[in-house]
Amino acid sequence: MKAERTYPRYTVTPKAEAAILRGHPWVYGEEVLSAEGQVENGGLADVVSKKGRYLGTGFLSEQSKIRVRLLSRNANDRFDEAFWRRKLQWAWDYRKTVMSPEDLDCCRVVFGEADAFPGLTVDKFHDLLSVQVLSVGMERIKGTLLPMLAEILRQDGQTVRGIYERNDVSLRDKEGLPQYKGWFPLPGEEGVPASPVTEITENGIRYLVDVENGQKTGFFLDQKYNRRCVARLAAGKTVLDCFTHTGSFALNAALGGAAHVTAVDVSETAVEMARANARRNGLEGKMDFLAADVFDLLPRLEQAPRRYDFIILDPPAFTKSRKTIESAMAGYKEINYRAMRLLPRGGYLATCSCSHFAEEGRFLAMLRSAARDAGVQLRQIEARQQSCDHPILWGVEETNYLKFYLFQVI
Repeated sequence: MKAERTYPRYTVTPKAEAAILRGHPWVYGEEVLSAEGQVENGGLADVVSKKGRYLGTGFLSEQSKIRVRLLSRNANDRFDEAFWRRKLQWAWDYRKTVMSPEDLDCCRVVFGEADAFPGLTVDKFHDLLSVQVLSVGMERIKGTLLPMLAEILRQDGQTVRGIYERNDVSLRDKEGLPQYKGWFPLPGEEGVPASPVTEITENGIRYLVDVENGQKTGFFLDQKYNRRCVARLAAGKTVLDCFTHTGSFALNAALGGAAHVTAVDVSETAVEMARANARRNGLEGKMDFLAADVFDLLPRLEQAPRRYDFIILDPPAFTKSRKTIESAMAGYKEINYRAMRLLPRGGYLATCSCSHFAEEGRFLAMLRSAARDAGVQLRQIEARQQSCDHPILWGVEETNYLKFYLFQVI
């Protein structure tokens, strides 16, 4: 490590050193052996091994269990505006490389640790950027980052009407940050956009997205290409879309040529949104909508004549911690078991989990158990993950969260 470095030094345990060398950017509070020098909460600190080996530089968080979030492992990096501009440009260039121009209309531009912006999420919904800032370090520099990102996008021909902060999430409490939501004022621009609602087009389907009141940042972008796969399989089939939310899988199936699609969600509000999206795309004649609890509905449908030959299961995360993983897996098994029983031989099943705690091996074991209990065999068509604008960073398991499978049930 170079002697001229002036950042405070945090010496960490061999366990933390090993995790960093494997690629993980977090240092937990209990892994800090000693601290030399003063640093403000959210400021920069160097992380070194017990032998003094430089491991990286990152943001300090005094209140969080995650004490340091690494930004760089290059001892020559200078964390000036040029550094941040280079990183933001790199993130945008990646999206331009892995996605087609039309898919850039709505995409994730910054995906936290996977883009080396720990605690920062930026989603692009046509002409609006929706932002979540979940670390105190990113909170300190967002005034530099967000105007810079808007400038990079505009210089590339993208329209940015405004930036909306969706910082109304409990994770900010762990960082000692207040919860709120509202427009981020861009320097040199008078006022803010009149409306937080914009229209996006994904896979040829138009949606209204409300960045102020929608789920998470406004709309779930990570299933973009999985929806496209469902559309391809749906032609001529009678489809049941469970946990439909805004109707995205159902709409893709209908646009893909399904004979009929039933979209189900426990929320009346979600069902109304799905119905409105069907009208917006001229698909209401091919669809019907039902407000019902899927756990109650699937057993009832087993008693009725078989209607569906393609079932889609896209539930919310049944667990957000390791403590509840067993009950979550029981929930996943119940809905998959019921769907497998409900489908005719030769029918199709799309099933997924968006919780990284429901690890792939555990999820697959659940599916095997459900198939065995249902007395069916699964013929795998595809195994997929989140879309490429949500890149999986090897060594950071938290970035690998979405599991998506397409099966034929035989």
